[in-house]
Amino acid sequence: MTGSVESFLAEPRVATLTTLRPDGSPHVVAVRFTWDGGTARVLTVAASRKARNLVRGGRAALCQVDGFRWVTLEGTATVSEDPRRVAEAARRYLRRYGSPPPAPPGRVVIEIAVDRTMTLNT
Repeated sequence: MTGSVESFLAEPRVATLTTLRPDGSPHVVAVRFTWDGGTARVLTVAASRKARNLVRGGRAALCQVDGFRWVTLEGTATVSEDPRRVAEAARRYLRRYGSPPPAPPGRVVIEIAVDRTMTLNT
């Protein structure tokens, strides 16, 4: 991954997260996320559609867009309720966005082990 792509992904922007529903149709939502060069993390709650789509395993795509610049990160996604992993995701979120993430009951972290990257104009 080039330095310009990493710089773009370091910008505290919103992205879209795409997962697949049980019927195979896409579920696309806006999310805040963190990126460490190999793993993308999204905090959510276990009851959310995105988490339920991934709890059985599967792939996810996260796309950060700014006009005609974009980066899509794809990979195998897991959902974890492990307090250490959720706390690590919250720590990274605070550093990236400058405010703590919401902490609703049932909070989990979606971790995407990125194995494919697509870019345009970054």
